[in-house]
Amino acid sequence: MAQTAAGLEGRAAPPASKDRAPAKAGARGRTSPLPRGAGQAVLQARRGLPGTRRRRGRVTGLLGGLGLAMVGAMLAGITWGAVIVPPQTVLGIIARHAGLPVDVAWAPAQEAIVWQLRLPRVLAGALVGAALATSGALFQGLFRNPMADPYVLGISSGAAFGATVALAGPALLLPPGLGPAAFWGGLDSSRLVPLCAFAGALGTAVLVVSLARRGTRLPVTDLLLAGLAVAAVLGAATTFLLVLNDRLLLRLRTVFAWMAGGIAVGGWGQLAGAAPMILVGLALALLLSRWLDAFLLGEEGAAGVGVPVERAKQIVVAVAALLTGAAVTLSGLIGFVGLLVPHAVRLVAGPSHPLLLPASALGGATFLVLADLLARTMLSPVELPVGVLTALAGGPAFLVLLKRSRGAR
Repeated sequence: MAQTAAGLEGRAAPPASKDRAPAKAGARGRTSPLPRGAGQAVLQARRGLPGTRRRRGRVTGLLGGLGLAMVGAMLAGITWGAVIVPPQTVLGIIARHAGLPVDVAWAPAQEAIVWQLRLPRVLAGALVGAALATSGALFQGLFRNPMADPYVLGISSGAAFGATVALAGPALLLPPGLGPAAFWGGLDSSRLVPLCAFAGALGTAVLVVSLARRGTRLPVTDLLLAGLAVAAVLGAATTFLLVLNDRLLLRLRTVFAWMAGGIAVGGWGQLAGAAPMILVGLALALLLSRWLDAFLLGEEGAAGVGVPVERAKQIVVAVAALLTGAAVTLSGLIGFVGLLVPHAVRLVAGPSHPLLLPASALGGATFLVLADLLARTMLSPVELPVGVLTALAGGPAFLVLLKRSRGAR
């Protein structure tokens, strides 16, 4: 064992240069720049540590288990409701629409419930949960802080403001009878709203980070305070636009459910614009996993292994904003999914992002589908906004994490 550790140290340490004087110890808390290549050696040494293969096997089993849990949660979400549809009927309807031969018979009302109402909603819930959890994992990996979350940082509020501008803004400037498409050059609202939500989320992320940054440092307290302040301002601006729009006031209950966080997808049309953006964002997030692993070494360590630090940070923020903006268009302001799920998954899967990101996506999809099912059925026939349940679960967890981070200083 001692020989193995010595071998690892030998590989990790770069050869000493005759022209370079030994580094002197600086003030406490100051990190000296790593020699070029040292970070890569550290990562290679970590991959060779005993027990790594066993841990990877456990995490692979975790991904399989989360995948099965997601499928089971989606089947339960389609089956249960005001009208219970048997699982075999649900599978038969889906198979029939997929072009497969089916011998099971069902009523036309059951097919309408499953195919037109519940299946789009459950798919939307899975996409939103995966997007928010992955976005939270991206922010946490970038800032190296488990409390980073699109809702807490105000990114969700920025996306909601952008979506509201797309819907309500043109109505204030156009004569009666003309919709948003006339203002935006004929662009369909199913594609317009996600684009504006993405722009709002990206702009908010840049604003919050710039407000919280102190030189080269990004203090956690300043980041949280900046996020809360920006979220409050954008929330007030969103409400102001909604109040001025008479058309949206006629659908006040729907608007309130959207602001409180509710998956209100009434058909396949609403998925057409947001689903491709979420799928693209999830794929891009997986491509960024190695960069996020390098950020575990700090910005200097990441630069030492060849990561373009500034460009990487910009890309990570843009991908997280893309996921958050697309999710908000389908569900409104659902909070703390990006806080709870990555933190819980990290306790089991560890900090390695090539495994953490897909596990967070699967866990987020499962969590939000089950939460939406509970919100639909626990007070039936009244439907509770799913954002209320996630806030009840995530709020106390956020306070616990905040207390732990302050106690660790």
